[in-house]
Amino acid sequence: MNISLNDFRVLFAGTPTFSVPSLNALIEMGLNPKAVITQPDRRAGRGKILKKSPVKIFAEDHAIPVWQPTSMSDSSLLHEIKSIKPDLIVVAAYGMLLPKIILGIPKYGCLNVHASLLPKWRGASPIQSAILYGDTYTGISLMKMEEGLDSGPVFSQHQLKIAPYETADELNNRLAELGAHALLENLSSILSGDISFDKQDTKTVTIAKKIKKADARIDWKQSADYIARHIRAYNSYPGAYFCLGDECIKCWMAVSSNHQSQIPGKIIKITKSGIEVACGQGSLIMEVVQRPGKNKVTAIEFSRQVDFEGLDFT
Repeated sequence: MNISLNDFRVLFAGTPTFSVPSLNALIEMGLNPKAVITQPDRRAGRGKILKKSPVKIFAEDHAIPVWQPTSMSDSSLLHEIKSIKPDLIVVAAYGMLLPKIILGIPKYGCLNVHASLLPKWRGASPIQSAILYGDTYTGISLMKMEEGLDSGPVFSQHQLKIAPYETADELNNRLAELGAHALLENLSSILSGDISFDKQDTKTVTIAKKIKKADARIDWKQSADYIARHIRAYNSYPGAYFCLGDECIKCWMAVSSNHQSQIPGKIIKITKSGIEVACGQGSLIMEVVQRPGKNKVTAIEFSRQVDFEGLDFT
């Protein structure tokens, strides 16, 4: 069935950089959103400066009205959405669940651009989880939203291979572009009914929990391969870290080795390649680290700044 998108009334909900290519894809299709819903401005950085979300910046640059509710249950937000009479709401990493009353407003429902191959990695951190647990592939799922957490039926999936040594930020950027590609390729067919949806297999669901800063602490009892993935998974947020004395040091780049010796957290040796640390299995060679309030430096430079005598990494 052919369908004209010219008079379609669309709302978009998204917040981080991941969301921006999807919003741009709607504009490229001529589906200029009537408004964008994004999270409130947050204070960030050492100066705690109030910052706009990437989606808000993009929307303002394209003269799209921006709504920033503190709660999706806000009565004024509900009134605004109903006044638009949207045919569709497209969501990409908005950061808050849409309540049932909002999900039921658009004629064609709500469509989520989710950064995993559902039902694997439902939830808040699918990109980090895919790296942390050593997945070979991930992708984008275009999903019809329902009340549950990423539990709705899936229209289409688009797969990509996770590159060796890829960080979460790098994978985020590739998946963001893949999400835009998925919308450009499939949205018209979804709205026309030419693509039907399939229910998720509830027996194979995995959950990607919301990340806390404490999750990023390195556990030296883990294998070196796991710790290397841990460092990539939390690069750049919140940044994998370990403690040395009374300092918490972030590690931004490291590779695993099969060196077997000593107690986990014990420094094995310092070479031009970096600082080699014993793990529960194998060893980790740290390449780039960062002390609190300082710039990132090579591990070799770090070794010149600190006296490691009698200290282990914890």
